[in-house]
Amino acid sequence: MLEVACPTCGKKIEWTPAQKWRPFCSERCKMIDLGEWLAEEKRIPGEPVMPPESSDES
Repeated sequence: MLEVACPTCGKKIEWTPAQKWRPFCSERCKMIDLGEWLAEEKRIPGEPVMPPESSDES
């Protein structure tokens, strides 16, 4: 049986289909992680990507 650590709190959980929130241990830890991404506290490393400039050709 494979055990992994919850990315939010570090609690060990079994990696099975019965574990509803995997890789998180609970919905709470899943929502904490989502909130960190939405608040831009977490990000994927790399060069910033600027949105293309819109051109108003009227």
